[in-house]
Amino acid sequence: MDKVHQKGLPAKEERHRLFGSVPPGPRTKPVEKEKMADLQNTRNNFLFDLDTVGIVNVKHPVTVTSRMNPYTQTTVGTFTMSSSIPKDSKGTNMSRFTEQMQQYHEKGLTLELDTLKTFTKELAERLKQNDAEVKVSFPWFYERKGPQSGLAGMNHANAGMKVAYDQEKGYFCEVSLEATITTLCPCSKEISEYSAHNQRGKVTMTAVLSDDFDEREIDWKEQLLIAAETNASAKIHPVLKRPDEKTVTEQAYENPRFVEDMVRLVAADLYEMPFVEKFEVSCQNEESIHLHDAYASISFDKTKDTVN
Repeated sequence: MDKVHQKGLPAKEERHRLFGSVPPGPRTKPVEKEKMADLQNTRNNFLFDLDTVGIVNVKHPVTVTSRMNPYTQTTVGTFTMSSSIPKDSKGTNMSRFTEQMQQYHEKGLTLELDTLKTFTKELAERLKQNDAEVKVSFPWFYERKGPQSGLAGMNHANAGMKVAYDQEKGYFCEVSLEATITTLCPCSKEISEYSAHNQRGKVTMTAVLSDDFDEREIDWKEQLLIAAETNASAKIHPVLKRPDEKTVTEQAYENPRFVEDMVRLVAADLYEMPFVEKFEVSCQNEESIHLHDAYASISFDKTKDTVN
């Protein structure tokens, strides 16, 4: 076969010049770190204290453990790391956030509350600040079997952890989970001769954990997932054979739920969890007969309020 005739191109360096590259200019500023200007550490009256300074959308491989299969998994965590700074400080040392992340990555970063507590305290010390905060969100995968066939597949929920450290106040720990469920409309069931519309719903739960919460005894991800799924019309399944589908369809019909029903029922479960001090619950349904979504939410502080 004849070789394809190719037109000769200018050398790469010449191509770069063609598209605007220029030779390096004279260098007059110092190259030694000790002689460089350090603007971030400038001290002056900069008018305001800053509540939060840091980096967001930091993606890193992490290990997650669970009481549900798979018991150990690798996933991707999306981190936000920050601290406050006083008004006499111009800025923070941004590189120290990622230095800290790399240090933990090299040791093997497992997303556990105790690990994140140590992480935030060390971060505050590295930044020479009185506080620090770390937030991480990640997809958490869990096995789900068909109710009749027992055939398994992988589901996932969006999980989150927030740990704040303050030199005077100590630690604050908050966890969250967004779980997907099936809801069947009670009104549609009530007024129709047969059938009822149903849809996928997203239940988002945020819980402030008590100081004595022990992650070795309780998997908070599992508990929040149970709270969402056991109060839904039906669970979401990755694999359904016909006997499974019949079971799920009938279960949904027997357990109709409005978004209002969902947040109240899930709130009741969280209210009964002794390790949860405060919580927020929301449910958003992707309505199958509307272009809009249905939504409801509730927040409750068990340290201040009781259910009458």
